[in-house]
Amino acid sequence: MIFAVLISCKTEQHSHDQKIKIAFIADAHLQDIFAKFEDSNYQGIQNPVTGEYANIRTMNAQLHSTRIFNENYFAFLEALNDIVKRGIKQVVLPGDFSDDGQPVHVRGLRKILNEYSQKYGISFYVTTGNHDVVRPFSQDAVKTDFLGKDGKEQIISSSENNFNASKSELVPIITADIKNWGYKETIEEMRDFGFFPKKADLYWETPFSNYTYQEYNFEEAQKESALEKRTYTIKNTNLFLPDASYLVEPIQGIWLLAIDANAYVPNEKLSGKPNDPHDFSGANTGYNNVLIYKSHLLKWVKKVAEQAKAKGKILIAFSHYPMVEFNNNASAELKQLFGADKMQLQRVPNEDVAQQFADAGIQVHFGGHMHINDTGVRTTAKGNTLFNIQTPSLAAYMPAYKILTIDSDSELEVETVVIGKVHKFNSLFPFYEKEYSHLKEIKSKDVWDKEILKAKDYEEFTNWHLKELVRLRFLPEDFPTEFLKSIVNLSGRDLLEKNKNKEEVAKDLKVNSLTLSDFESWNGFDMIFDFYRLKSADELAFSKIGKERLKQYEVICRQLKKADDPKLILWSEIFHKTMNGEPSDHFKIDLKNGKIHNLSVK
Repeated sequence: MIFAVLISCKTEQHSHDQKIKIAFIADAHLQDIFAKFEDSNYQGIQNPVTGEYANIRTMNAQLHSTRIFNENYFAFLEALNDIVKRGIKQVVLPGDFSDDGQPVHVRGLRKILNEYSQKYGISFYVTTGNHDVVRPFSQDAVKTDFLGKDGKEQIISSSENNFNASKSELVPIITADIKNWGYKETIEEMRDFGFFPKKADLYWETPFSNYTYQEYNFEEAQKESALEKRTYTIKNTNLFLPDASYLVEPIQGIWLLAIDANAYVPNEKLSGKPNDPHDFSGANTGYNNVLIYKSHLLKWVKKVAEQAKAKGKILIAFSHYPMVEFNNNASAELKQLFGADKMQLQRVPNEDVAQQFADAGIQVHFGGHMHINDTGVRTTAKGNTLFNIQTPSLAAYMPAYKILTIDSDSELEVETVVIGKVHKFNSLFPFYEKEYSHLKEIKSKDVWDKEILKAKDYEEFTNWHLKELVRLRFLPEDFPTEFLKSIVNLSGRDLLEKNKNKEEVAKDLKVNSLTLSDFESWNGFDMIFDFYRLKSADELAFSKIGKERLKQYEVICRQLKKADDPKLILWSEIFHKTMNGEPSDHFKIDLKNGKIHNLSVK
């Protein structure tokens, strides 16, 4: 789902002296770990320290996933509290606000957002991501990796027919609260957060509305907001799917344009049943499929952008999916070295996406989905520039959210706020102690590093999460075996000396005030881990890696480009691009001239 903020140059309620701030929390993946199932007496497991019951996933599951499942609950509350302290009243959640649209978790999120709305006057505007509506229609689901009694895995399922009971260590729990909700259920539960009009709104519409801005009235908007009136036909089929897009003006002069960018691809062979979720693939590819299956959205965006320009508005877009390549333009090299189906390259939007949306009138776009901090810029042949701002996830490294400040009609400021200190972030650790003991007892091949339980704060915890994710999943899944063997255990000095020209190496070291011994304190695994830190956090990782190590990596990259191994040359190009992207921490965007200016203190 995309959001667009439109603010007029002159508004009745806001002057440029009263700067408007909007917070963006992407990919919260909230699981209500303290919620109770509505149709089951199962309470979860009891914390041996606090006595509280909790329903959490195993640490082993977390460390094999690109997202944290449990501790991000506390991080989400911490971010909201930080937003309250800053006095920000507009908050956007660009998709994956829940984890797989499970009723128990969507209800839990609604309760939290309602509490902050009522207590602090915050308005929330929600978009759908691929983990909020896994398929367009509700379906049965199962998770086999909840943490159960004595550190064992607990199966929780919405049906008795979608798991192998013989592999269960504990008696499975059956509850409808673990289903994957479809559009109808999810949108209804979250209706107060943008999906439907409110009396307080100055304007609200969908791509299917028949009225104009001038003739707007709430009653008519309410009639046209019914989800059954918000459907489109899937290309080359007679299937109709819901589209949750909407435009809302909550404050005079500010429009939020939400484009539902979940594009579900139909299977070649269809079941013939109505509303069958199994007739479709998931929506995680993003905009590449939007251009094919939801072309009506691009037309709508263009119409809104034209209206914005005519009325002197600023148009800012937000969606769950990135509109611009997010690998610092290293995707071609990544594909060459790792393969087209690795490194999440299937999620990289085609260049056509950026070109078409830029020419449709979008200048600034906040994306999520990738759990990374990044900024991408594209300028079209027509001279239109699109700034794509990737918002980090609170459920991954580096945990952060973004604040957009509208300084003027042509200048925007973006600040990234790291949520490093989180109250109660380690309160679930006693559970993991039991899990670890059980894994050791059964001699599991996937025993995680217990050092993670010594993390001093949430930021360090997410750093450990990424490190274990690299070790347990990314290295075996993403890296070609022979290439990994060729670098993982080599020292930095060994890598440096892959360039056989010792004079060139010595000269580079001297210019940078370095010695060969400076490269002996780290190895190939450290470089790979730092690659993932840079890929995930971009500028936010600089201070964690350190200036000296970054300087050493710059030298390594220059020298590896002169090695006789084509794969090492590709690796050096990828790494160098990954550490040299556009400003992504604190920066200013000049819409008039299409420029970006770094405000971060180096």
